Amino acid sequence: MPIDHRLLELLVCPLCKGPLEYQRDAEELICRADRLAYPVRDGLVVMLESQARSLSDSPANQAPNPPP
Repeated sequence: MPIDHRLLELLVCPLCKGPLEYQRDAEELICRADRLAYPVRDGLVVMLESQARSLSDSPANQAPNPPP
């Protein structure tokens, strides 16, 4: 289920209050500053640090860089 882009404009990282990027394939919202990925489950974003996935330094696990 896609997330409304107006909602994405309002959501920020609960830790640093920075912007989040939606990764449709992984169904996650990514905070690059904190290197965390918040899951989207059944169309609802789980904005709990305890439920966030840590982004490792390995390129295979990193979210792709947005196009310039």
